[in-house]
Amino acid sequence: YPLPFRRERAPGAPLVPAVARAITLLDRLARGREPMTLARLASELSLPKSSVHGLCTTLVSFGYLRRQADGSFLIGPRVMGLAEAFVAGTDVAQEFNALWGPGGMGPEETVVLSVLSGNDALYVAVRNSARPLGLAFTVGMRLPAYLSGSGKAMLAQLPADEIRRRFTGQLSTRLTHKGPRDVESLQRELALTRKRGYSIDDEAVREGVYSFGAPVFDASGDAVAAVAVCINKAQLGSDRGARHRDAALDVARRLTQRLGGEAA
Repeated sequence: YPLPFRRERAPGAPLVPAVARAITLLDRLARGREPMTLARLASELSLPKSSVHGLCTTLVSFGYLRRQADGSFLIGPRVMGLAEAFVAGTDVAQEFNALWGPGGMGPEETVVLSVLSGNDALYVAVRNSARPLGLAFTVGMRLPAYLSGSGKAMLAQLPADEIRRRFTGQLSTRLTHKGPRDVESLQRELALTRKRGYSIDDEAVREGVYSFGAPVFDASGDAVAAVAVCINKAQLGSDRGARHRDAALDVARRLTQRLGGEAA
């Protein structure tokens, strides 16, 4: 059973097979964002149906999965407690939320904060605009990093050989008809992102949604997160969204300062 995400563990540390299978199952459902039958899960995870049945039954009993009337499975509500606990212990999320405290000024559009989780952009804080985007950004949401504005802002800080190692043969997920389709096109886009200092998502996450992303650095100089200002593409204007780009860069700069870092 291949793990569909990058493992973050000490080299040589042993895996507990049952735990690895359960996490892989949860990850597959989270990535699919749709109900999956027992037979489909067993097929895609290359596991016996009896094993998958046992995993699903256990996860349902603890609230990490929920069963539909037709017998298919979805992610359950208990996972939100894990996401909230993660966010509570993430300093960058606390500092991001502090930006919008009493007297705090910010962009009029939706602003998201994400960190890299494997090859995904994991949203750890969101400041939603009242304007409809056609896409609900929520804490705990995951998107492929090579598609999202904040994800590409973080990936651009990694060496080219690291990008190649992470994504060779792994750019198959499409949310729209746009976005990089191979590692070479992704490398070109990330090189441009590094050169200009910000990333762009031009409808790769959702048709009609456009975003500008910028990296956030800590005191050690590492890119620990990224912010993105998300707008309806129709609102770009004649300046091609320059004020929204500047807003993303400003939020990233202020957040970097709060973490003791220096903007690149």
